[in-house]
Amino acid sequence: MTEPNAQLRQARERIESPNVAGEVLSRQELADMVNAWIYEHLKRKACLSANYVGKMERGVLRWPNDDYRKGLRAVLGVKTDGDLGFRRPHRVPVVTTVTDVDRKEFLRTAFGAAAAVASHSFVELATPSEPTRIPAVISAADIKAVRNIAQVFSTWDHTYGGGLAREAVNSQLRYSVELLGVRCPARLQSDLYSAVGFLGHASAFMAFDAYAHEDAKRMFRLALVCAEKSGDWHLRAKVLSSMARQAIWCGDPDTGLTLVELALVRADRLTPAERAMLLAARARALAKLRRTQETLSTIGMADQEFSRLRADEEAPWMRYYDTAQHAGDTGHALFDLAIHGQFVSEASNRLSAAIAGHSDTYVRSRAISGTKLASLTMAVGDTEQATVIGMRALRDAGTVRSRRAADDLRELHKFAAPHERITEVSELRHYITDLVSGS
Repeated sequence: MTEPNAQLRQARERIESPNVAGEVLSRQELADMVNAWIYEHLKRKACLSANYVGKMERGVLRWPNDDYRKGLRAVLGVKTDGDLGFRRPHRVPVVTTVTDVDRKEFLRTAFGAAAAVASHSFVELATPSEPTRIPAVISAADIKAVRNIAQVFSTWDHTYGGGLAREAVNSQLRYSVELLGVRCPARLQSDLYSAVGFLGHASAFMAFDAYAHEDAKRMFRLALVCAEKSGDWHLRAKVLSSMARQAIWCGDPDTGLTLVELALVRADRLTPAERAMLLAARARALAKLRRTQETLSTIGMADQEFSRLRADEEAPWMRYYDTAQHAGDTGHALFDLAIHGQFVSEASNRLSAAIAGHSDTYVRSRAISGTKLASLTMAVGDTEQATVIGMRALRDAGTVRSRRAADDLRELHKFAAPHERITEVSELRHYITDLVSGS
């Protein structure tokens, strides 16, 4: 258990807030003042936050870096680190040799040292006290690094879902946004905004997949602003498409349709895959609104655009949009019609093509399309076949952390309820319950 740092908290609360009369200095105000002091006196940019101050006051962090300690002493008007409850961590002696030492005794000593380390807070051990340095001037290498990181997180999201790496991508996004305030050559400014926007989109979609919807909306807005400032019409189309998908998923197809139409304002500037992606999203919104004929004609236009696709002309964030993805997106649009008995065969064929075409890199998409096909087949087709499809989708869904995939499984569970007396269906529902409750 960590001991709260009462000295630091009391030192902060002795100072009146500069912004709210009668209130004590808040953690965020303290962080801002320290950052300003460091910049003014040490000529370095610091990133102290209210969250970091909170960790120091809770005793999770007992020895912040030298810049922070200097700034805190100056702002809070104390002379020593001890006046703020800071203490240097004890150093653990390092064993340099095991010569002539009994092996079992050595292992006991080693494990004893490990236990001593483990007695400290794991959060304390894992929390860095030195912020990552921001470059003085942006280079092409910095921009390339942001793009590469965005691509890695985007791939991770497709394979494992948005629930596992959100903290990592959020931290990277905060650092990358800091780069926007750094001196940047004019020739690189557009590329910098585009790269940060790409990472913002990856972070937003992971938040959407994890149902952190407000976080996702803010990050999508960040990505959209970056796309606009960079003049990157391709990134703009992708961000608006994802914003539309989130709105449709959250039960607001009308807003989803508006966002898609906004993205299609200058469709001539987009690639065939981007136009196909947007038209597929438009079809999904129209299907939710039960505008059947418009849904079908829009799917036809999406197919026509997709037939013109050339993979080598697409941006990195569009590489996922292949035959399987297009079949899945349009199949999902048709699902909302097919569940009411219309175009069942076409919806089933497209969802089947998506399942067959998705590699293990896109296992989340394969799981979601599989679950949709199982639900459709369970509702209007053969129960035995639906159970087989559902079990396969369940295996895929078990490898990802996605609340969207989990909700689709709950929908399948509901569609299977009328057939509960069939042993295989009952087992499927049981497995779904176990997986969803475990996640």
